[in-house]
Amino acid sequence: MAESALPPTPVLPPQVTPPVVVLDDRDPAGTGAEIVALPVLPAEETGALVLGPGAATLAEELDLLGVLEAEHATGAAGEIVSHVVPDGTPGAPSLRRVLLVGVGAQRHQDFRRAGAAMARAVRDRESVATSIPAVDPDVALEAFVAGAVLGSFGFAWRAAGPEHTPVGTVVLAGLGPSYDAALARAVAIAGASWRARFWATVPSNLKNPPWLADQAVAVAAEAGLAVKVWDEEQLAAEGFGGILGVGQGSATPPRLVRLDYQPRKAGRRTPTVVLVGKGITFDTGGLSIKPGEAMATMKRDMTGGAVVLATMAALAAVDCPVRVVGLIPAAENAISGTSLRPGDVIRHYPGDRPGGPDRQGRTSEVTNTDAEGRLVLADALAYAVAEIKPAALVDVATLTGAIKVALGQHIGGYFADDDALAAAIEAAAEAAGEPVWRMPLTAAYEDKLASKVADADNAGGGPGAITAALFLRHFTGDVPWVHLDLASVGDAPEDRDEWTPGPTGYGARALLTWLGSPDPLAGVPGHHG
Repeated sequence: MAESALPPTPVLPPQVTPPVVVLDDRDPAGTGAEIVALPVLPAEETGALVLGPGAATLAEELDLLGVLEAEHATGAAGEIVSHVVPDGTPGAPSLRRVLLVGVGAQRHQDFRRAGAAMARAVRDRESVATSIPAVDPDVALEAFVAGAVLGSFGFAWRAAGPEHTPVGTVVLAGLGPSYDAALARAVAIAGASWRARFWATVPSNLKNPPWLADQAVAVAAEAGLAVKVWDEEQLAAEGFGGILGVGQGSATPPRLVRLDYQPRKAGRRTPTVVLVGKGITFDTGGLSIKPGEAMATMKRDMTGGAVVLATMAALAAVDCPVRVVGLIPAAENAISGTSLRPGDVIRHYPGDRPGGPDRQGRTSEVTNTDAEGRLVLADALAYAVAEIKPAALVDVATLTGAIKVALGQHIGGYFADDDALAAAIEAAAEAAGEPVWRMPLTAAYEDKLASKVADADNAGGGPGAITAALFLRHFTGDVPWVHLDLASVGDAPEDRDEWTPGPTGYGARALLTWLGSPDPLAGVPGHHG
């Protein structure tokens, strides 16, 4: 019988790109943009709305306060009032429309919401100039850019092309060159989230483990990172039994990717952080097959890997002061005659090595092949502890449906065994607009991992998010560790603030905000700044 051949690899059509964001110290009306977006602030005492910076040129001539009153505007964050200017206005002949954008209480989340609302209102246009960040640049700039960029996200694979395209250029008016560095950082963080969202959205008839590894090689060349990719033979030779086991049923073999970042001022004592991202490029559930509806979104089950890859690409742009290693264990959890079976036992990294039990990896009894993410993460965590010896470990995964049951779809979950590391990441996630909630890493459920034939059962049952975290903890040694379970926020059901329907790429902004801080490991045991 002739061997079956893989179908030809499809070609992804050109995709929309994020808007270009630039600074201009002039008033918005003087920039030549076809649309001007002005901030509207709710008044605290008088009850009258207040127009923010940059509005003086247009407010009286166009009676913008009258427009707001007629529309019963409130100035709430993200509220949009559109005023058409068909014949332009003196000093701004190209102006065609003014958007009056509410900024609410002027918090980070208000500026993200305002940026996203503006971005949706100016789709398919060439340019918009806005003075919204000038309300409070230290608070607004990074948040507004995130909203404006990510609210513009789109992905299309249709003959007619995308339904909408992002606005070409966003001009941040009233801000001069002194904000160049802040803008570069803001664009890098927003761009990383865009890339993670894009990779998570690519369909799995194109996206498989070798494809994901190729993306990592390209990113490494672009960002000046060292890169290593293990193929299936190298994985077998070095004892990565979890990655191999999950990937053995697929026609496209598994991969492990390692990316290394060195900071500008790296020295002998510069600590290393390891990021591990789950890279399951499609998850059928394996022989413990998922229901059809649950499988429909599983192209995004490599969101953790996408987040780690996007984060690694932007570390230099946020001037991360520590060494960072990114590991992406990538596999497709497919169904075939060679798939992992319930009841199989696999040995994790470092596999079977000569020299006694201390050189042999832990074993897992696979009682549920749909609990595959922890199997590939375990190999990467064990490798990190044994070979890299980091100061901190963080893994990122859309791991359990249980975390979604616990938290809904607006907040991610995390577990930690070190309070200082937990506090730093939680604070960064909140500031970045990707909040996470700490869950209990309690040993009370450790007995649920017990197996009669292996070191652990991979599917210890409920409470599912906790038992998954306890499973992983056995592979982290004594390294301070945070486990981000982002299955609750892996998909957005609708347009909401900077989120667009589909995969979210949740986590890249949180990690870059943390790693781009002056001392990401402050207070972590063994780190002295």
